[in-house]
Formats: sequence, structure tokens, C-alpha cells
Amino acid sequence: MLVLDRERLPRLKLCAGWITPEVVKDLGMDLASYPHRLLTFPRLRVHLGRLHIPVPCVQHSIRRFEFDAWLLERSGAAVEQHNVRHIVADGEGYVIDDTYRCRYLIGAGGTRCPVYRELFRELNPRAHELQIVTLEHEIEYDWQDPDCHLWFFEHGLPGYSWYVPKEKGWLNVGVGALAARIKKGGEDIKEHWTRLANRLDGALTRGAHFDPKGFSYYLRGRVDVVRQGNAFITGDAAGLATRDLGEGIGPAIRSGIRAAEAILQGKSYELADVTGLSVTSIGRSMLDRAARARVFPGERLRARGPST
Repeated sequence: MLVLDRERLPRLKLCAGWITPEVVKDLGMDLASYPHRLLTFPRLRVHLGRLHIPVPCVQHSIRRFEFDAWLLERSGAAVEQHNVRHIVADGEGYVIDDTYRCRYLIGAGGTRCPVYRELFRELNPRAHELQIVTLEHEIEYDWQDPDCHLWFFEHGLPGYSWYVPKEKGWLNVGVGALAARIKKGGEDIKEHWTRLANRLDGALTRGAHFDPKGFSYYLRGRVDVVRQGNAFITGDAAGLATRDLGEGIGPAIRSGIRAAEAILQGKSYELADVTGLSVTSIGRSMLDRAARARVFPGERLRARGPST
């Protein structure tokens, strides 16, 4: 097995780094023996205007560059730095940039995945209204509040902001929302970042200096074509993030496992039920109190069951 990545690994990855108990179960993780930073939250602090709701839960935070490197090492895969540009089908396999040949090809390169671009873009177009845009920054910071905080819908934001502490003095803060709705409202994600930074400087992150970076990805929409011949798309390449909290790690893990099972065990590769709702792993109280309003286009958040 060979992994091609345009970056030299391990590499910095912008991500709140929140993993659910389902991710731990899917990976068969032994949390006690995980060799890198891992902080467990016994509750989440959910903020809705004047409502401040402590939600009991068991959730975890990691640093993505450590987590991804650990997964790669555990897989035993060889890794080469290479920026994939062209993919051509060749019989039952594929030729990549006239340099690499493979029988099976898995696209796991996120929103800009070259496998999606070259083989799936026209077959499985993404829905513009489901595009999420984010600004975030991860810094070394001696945080004092060990809880994860989430602020929903402030100043009309069609999404939420977050404060996610990491073990041993690291912190990720950010804001994410539906790009089309922000644009329709005549605003910019940077305006919401400024409000978040001002809030944090007054309470949780005094003296911190942030230099946020942006990226985008897609919430779960229709994923009609996720396999073509011996080529597969997974995770954000397929647009699988949950519609309630925009969680991408869980759906990426589950879809990756299914792609492996399709190759190694001959199972069918289907993703109709791979994306659930992140809120189900937190508890109904958050849903009941926080998400009765219509948040995402054409769908009301539900207490249980997959997004389809």
C-alpha cells in the first residue's frame, strides 16, 4: 500500500481535532496507550444567546498532525510526497502522472482531492448550498478553562464558533458557517472571526495572538457515485461531514474502513448511512434545547438516525 500526499508528513492540519466515542470504537483505539496529546471532555459548554448549557458527555480532542501520523504509522503504509495532477484509467487499474500504477485507488485528499477532481467531479457534483467556510487557528497557549465551548448562531451566524483546548497547552479556536448564507446576508466570515476573537480576549484567551487561516469543505449531500471501477472516494473528498456540527473525522474514518473492506473482502461500497449526526454522540439535551430551529437547508436536526 502506498500513500501519496503533496505535503511532507507529518504536516500541520487545520482542524478542531474533536473525536467522538464512535471514532474511538471504529478505530479500536486504546486511549490509555495513545502516544500523543488527548484531552477528554466530561461536558461541553453550549452557548445560545443568553443560554449557557453544560451538556454531559464523553468527547476527546487531539492534534491532527499527531493523530494522522499515528494512523499512518499504524497502517504500515509507505508514504511518498507527490502532488497528484493527472489520473488515467488503465484496464482494471490507474496510472498517476505517468509515474505510479495501481489496481485500486482511494481518494482521501479532502475537498481538493485529485481523485475526486479527475474521476468523480462530473458524476457526483457538490451542492453549493452545503459548502462550509471556516477560519481557525491552533496555538500553543496555557489555557485555564479545560472545557470545550461552542457558540451557536451569534449575530446571525449560520453556524457556530468554538474553543477546543488540547492536552499539554495547545488550543484551537475557530468559526465555521454555510458560505452561501453568509454571502446572502452581505457579511464575511472575517467579521464573525473578529467578534469571536474579541469575546475570547475578554475571557478565555487573554493575551493570545491569533493569525487564522481559512478553508472550506462540504456537509453531507447526495453521494450517488462513490465508486467507479476500482476507484473510491472517502471523507471530505466525498462530502460527508455531518449536517449538525460539521464533523468530518468520524465520516472519514467510517468511509475509509468501508473502502478497505470493499477491496479486501469484496463487500459493496455504499455510504448512504455512513454519516450520522454528531449530536447523537453528545446527548438529546443539546438537540432539544439548541437545535429546534431550521439550521441547514431543507432539513431539521433529528435526535437519532443518519443524514441521507
